[in-house]
Amino acid sequence: MTAAPTSGFSAFALEPFPELQPGDDLAGTITSVLSSTGTELRDGDILVVASKVVSIAEKRYVDLASVTPGPEALELSARTGKPAEIIQLILDSSSEHFLATDKGPIIARHTLGYQLTSAGIDRAGTEGAWLLPVDPDASARALRDALITYTGSHVAVVIADSDGRADRRGATVISIGAAGVGPLRTTEHAGKRQEETFTDLIAAAAGIILGQRGRGAPVAVLRGIAYEASDEGVASMLHHRP
Repeated sequence: MTAAPTSGFSAFALEPFPELQPGDDLAGTITSVLSSTGTELRDGDILVVASKVVSIAEKRYVDLASVTPGPEALELSARTGKPAEIIQLILDSSSEHFLATDKGPIIARHTLGYQLTSAGIDRAGTEGAWLLPVDPDASARALRDALITYTGSHVAVVIADSDGRADRRGATVISIGAAGVGPLRTTEHAGKRQEETFTDLIAAAAGIILGQRGRGAPVAVLRGIAYEASDEGVASMLHHRP
């Protein structure tokens, strides 16, 4: 799509946000937080949701005691210091991988087509881990539809995940699922055109609020961004689709 102009927008976290339990109604919880904080969604708002809470709601937990590391996982564990069980989950969830440095991090191409640090595996203490949603775009659509039903506001949803780059330290935020907002936009100026990963820009903007660890605010609302409604999803812009 050709971009509509956005000269400014606002962003805020939904907090305090309760700790979710596996199988909890994520849309219902978001609606409860909106109610308890006196916040109303508006048509056109974009909710950016951390992938971990989607995984929790969808019961994507793995008990590490059930994972048997193979020889490659054991070798990578010795090199990187990561638990062998976590590395086995990374290998099981990816089609290829490489180490950014001699000691990691592990950059893996998830079987869903995303290139992510540790294949998007999120540790849950010392005994477990959270896998990505089975189909993040479908998860975004389901959450968007439920939020529209609960609130009556026509919103969009972007599911965001932490990601590290192979060329630098630290982590950023990218989109892995989207509903209601086109994943790509095209900007034009002075005869030049540029295709942009629009939902990644949205996720990164929300990432300033969500952070990476410890804040406890897994949902942010972005308001005032111009976008074209679409359910194409993030998978539509991947080079390597599942």
